[in-house]
Amino acid sequence: MLYPDSMVAEIFATFARHGAESYGENVTQIDHALQCAQLAVDHDCADTLVAAALLHDIGRLLEPAGNDGEHYGIDARHEDIGARALATCFPPTVTEPIRLHVAAKRYLCAVDAGYRATLSDASLSSLAVQGGAMTDEEVVRFRAEPFFAEAILLRRFDDWGKRTGCPVAALESYRPLLDALISTKVRHE
Repeated sequence: MLYPDSMVAEIFATFARHGAESYGENVTQIDHALQCAQLAVDHDCADTLVAAALLHDIGRLLEPAGNDGEHYGIDARHEDIGARALATCFPPTVTEPIRLHVAAKRYLCAVDAGYRATLSDASLSSLAVQGGAMTDEEVVRFRAEPFFAEAILLRRFDDWGKRTGCPVAALESYRPLLDALISTKVRHE
């Protein structure tokens, strides 16, 4: 469990321990996280979505099976692991898009005929163990999610944030943003 007074330090330590690991893409975990956050910044997203973009795969790093279970046909549900861990300190505007970003991939496969062709090989492999394209009923339920739009945007950043050599801000540059979001959540409880 992560606690408010040490949350950012624990997040940064987790990236220091596991950020250099691969997860089947051409970039490391930390490169991917920083690219996704940079994309959110470049698209003038709210700070909460920037944080969600940075932290969307933290569940892969917190739970060893969350990082490579998909290679063995296991859906470790890294999105749920991460969202639950972060919910102790971050508002739902951060954690809900994280929780929904895998469902967003399944949704886009169901409603956008060309989307599947844009996925990386690793993302296609994980899609198979994550349930494949949504059914019509799942699509209707997903569209009703309060953070549907944010989850779709986060998913797009997730798909785009897999290029090598992209200029990104350093992880440390996100400390004030994360601290502010934690302070906001703690003050409202």
